Amino acid sequence: MIVQLVALAVVFGLMLAELRVSQRHEAALDALGATTPHEPQYPLMSVAYPASFLLMGAEAWWRALGPGDWFLSGVVLFIGAKALKFWAIGSLGERWTFRVRVLKGAPLVTSGPYQYVSHPNYVAVVGELVATAMMMGAGVSGPVMTVVFGVLMWRRAQFEERALAG
Repeated sequence: MIVQLVALAVVFGLMLAELRVSQRHEAALDALGATTPHEPQYPLMSVAYPASFLLMGAEAWWRALGPGDWFLSGVVLFIGAKALKFWAIGSLGERWTFRVRVLKGAPLVTSGPYQYVSHPNYVAVVGELVATAMMMGAGVSGPVMTVVFGVLMWRRAQFEERALAG
């Protein structure tokens, strides 16, 4: 269980680091006059994302699961998901934030992973959720929360595309 607690601490540490980057980028976008359209699903997403990882950790603790057969595969998947996410963040630069921000006149980013898929950050988030479920041995909360958050991200991707289109 100690190994899983360390893994969960890493997950939350990286999440907090990403929050700081998002806040820094939001301030820069504010200075450029970016707008934040009303996004109905954002409040739920901002709770569901960290809650997903907490529930997976709680399931591992409740079921008294130690690192299982899938733990190392989960670590490898998590590293790959984070690499994709950081590539997406690097490609967007200051335009990457937790919230949908619209910078009038700015073209869509089509470099980096965006040349292959429209929403690589969301693909990475699915990878993070699946990887954490594997590391925690969360056979119930992992799939449930991946589906729940996947639906939220799908709705958000549609919202984001409409907002950025004009």
